[in-house]
Amino acid sequence: MKLSSTFLRTRIDAGRSVSTLSAAVCLLLLVAGCSSMSEKDCLSANWTDQGYRDGRNGQPLSRIEDHREACATVGVVPDHQQYLAGREVGIREYCTPANAVREGRLGRGYRNACPMQLERNFLAYHELGYQVYRSEQRLDSLNREMQRKQRELDKEKNDAKRQQLRRELRHLDSRLSQARRDLHDEERRLQRIIPYP
Repeated sequence: MKLSSTFLRTRIDAGRSVSTLSAAVCLLLLVAGCSSMSEKDCLSANWTDQGYRDGRNGQPLSRIEDHREACATVGVVPDHQQYLAGREVGIREYCTPANAVREGRLGRGYRNACPMQLERNFLAYHELGYQVYRSEQRLDSLNREMQRKQRELDKEKNDAKRQQLRRELRHLDSRLSQARRDLHDEERRLQRIIPYP
């Protein structure tokens, strides 16, 4: 079937329009997703509470500038003093050894939020938690590789290739055992330093 050039141009133009519209919608969603606060939140903000929440979540001090920008569209200016008072309480709750370990174990990065007098201690505990996280990630990666190799072995018909895959599986099994021991050691070391549920 031969299509007319007019038909093809119409289809291409329609495709471009849909693509352009899709790109515009994505851009709007991206920009909206970047706002630190909604207009409604800005209009009803308790800046002490907002500062506390930001501090408790480990947001850097510069977060208030994000709020200032987000709220400018509705003519609201954050109360800097109230925000700082709330943040001071929240950040002290965030910058504890237990929370540093928790953040590290979850694989979350540090955003330079803690005051200088708490930062060094926070970073040391965060690194201990992050070491456990890395060990868990390594173990997960090896498990996935082991499963992939096992599926290859299950499908393989060639005897020589099957022997090679069995050798690779034995080697992977050895690496997995070592990764489990490493994770166990990291967790025990962490438990000795700070109890973590």
